[in-house]
Amino acid sequence: MTLRDEMITVFGASGFIGRYVVRALAKAGYRVRAATRRPHLAYDLKPMGVVGQIQLVQANLRNPASVARAVEGSAGVINLVGILFESGRQSFDSLQSDGARLVAETAAGAGVERFVQISAIGADADSPSKYARTKALGEQAVRAAIPTATVLRPSIVFGTEDQFFNKFADMARFAPALPLIGGGRTKFQPVWCADVAAGAVAALDSEAARGRTYELGGPEIYTFKEVLEFILATIRRRRLLLPVPFPVAGAMGLAGELSGVLPFVEPFLTRDQVTLLRRDNIVGMSGEDVGTLADLGIEAETVEAIVPAYLARYRKGGQFSEEPEV
Repeated sequence: MTLRDEMITVFGASGFIGRYVVRALAKAGYRVRAATRRPHLAYDLKPMGVVGQIQLVQANLRNPASVARAVEGSAGVINLVGILFESGRQSFDSLQSDGARLVAETAAGAGVERFVQISAIGADADSPSKYARTKALGEQAVRAAIPTATVLRPSIVFGTEDQFFNKFADMARFAPALPLIGGGRTKFQPVWCADVAAGAVAALDSEAARGRTYELGGPEIYTFKEVLEFILATIRRRRLLLPVPFPVAGAMGLAGELSGVLPFVEPFLTRDQVTLLRRDNIVGMSGEDVGTLADLGIEAETVEAIVPAYLARYRKGGQFSEEPEV
């Protein structure tokens, strides 16, 4: 590996996708400044590069001075900060909209032109979902500050630490049934986290990606029901798939939000997530002129090739279970 004399700052570096982005940047030879709220909990990032290649810095998107310190001297910035549900001061507005604006405006002030914003398929300023709405507002703020910025919108992201396949597999260990919210007809195009990370690095390096938006999805489209059926077959458990109408799911989401006020308790479901499930999450639904992973030179990996390896631990006998598939 040939090291480059370029520093790339990654906001949200210690998150699920962020760790893969840091690894991909290090493999590409960049020096990486990993910006995170709690750098003392992110030392696992250091071994992803050679000695001195990855620097941990403290940055909070509610603290402009810390963001400015993280961006100083950088040749490029990747912003991955986002949340799946609100908790305390961690709100959709403060992180996905106002936070993205702060990072982009600070980067622009430092002369950064290579900027990658990680958004999400379904980002829409008119969406009834606060998550999708703030993702779109974040995109707009980034483009206003840095017209050359690249926006990446992944579908559901899967990987060893994901909160989608793992969540339902874990639920299936104890629950007699899994919920088919809205009848399980919502469509997804799951994309591997390592492919998203590769896309971020490719966008950073590509002149053709400047100012463009890319929607990132895997090679296959699945309904919510098909995803749950795949999970159950993989972990070798029989469970009832129970259709749950959206109004009932909304009530479940409210209950999830109430449980989420307890310390260290993550809500299983929120009303905003139920709202998101009313719309398919696949490439091309926006009607915009967008690129894809293939346009970034990346061949997307399949769910079947990756997911079974990390869901095997949810089988009754663990990964060494000899029970036949159901």
